Amino acid sequence: MEIKIPIEVSARHIHISQNDLEKLFGKGYKLRKYKQLSQSSDFAAKEVLNIKNGSKEILNVRIVGPTRKKTQVELSATDAINLGIKPVLRDSGNIKGTQGVILINPKNKKKIKIKEGVIVPLRHLHCSPKEAEKFGFKDGEEISVEIKGKRAIVFRNVKVRVSKDFRLCMHLDTDEGNAAGIHKKTKGILA
Repeated sequence: MEIKIPIEVSARHIHISQNDLEKLFGKGYKLRKYKQLSQSSDFAAKEVLNIKNGSKEILNVRIVGPTRKKTQVELSATDAINLGIKPVLRDSGNIKGTQGVILINPKNKKKIKIKEGVIVPLRHLHCSPKEAEKFGFKDGEEISVEIKGKRAIVFRNVKVRVSKDFRLCMHLDTDEGNAAGIHKKTKGILA
């Protein structure tokens, strides 16, 4: 049986703690939803921040809500290099020992320095427990997904992440999406 996997490109974004959000936007501030994302627990917020490292900066990077325990910046390897940061490949949430940056609210110019938190997220597959059972996936295992077309490629080492809040979808960063010729959503095949 051929298993089709929906694929999305996850652009650069920031997950922010409530404490850091309040430092940048004011006490008691709540993120405002811009649009719902494919994973039911996540939304693109209306709020954006600038990311600064030394003299280099990326402007208007979207915050993804809801708030998290720790602030984390997810970039592509190209973004990291352009900021003068050595790209560190990690699972989302695993930020210990990674580089920090300055985050700036472009509207009020308030800024904070995070000591760590910049990662290039590992490619991964979100799925619900029902989907995992249906397809024989186990949380934490690695699978391979093939994308056909003019820039055909097989992505190996795709980490499976299972949660009741997830629905079947593989996430790639923009560098990986560009390498495979993905411009919006597409489907791959379990290889």
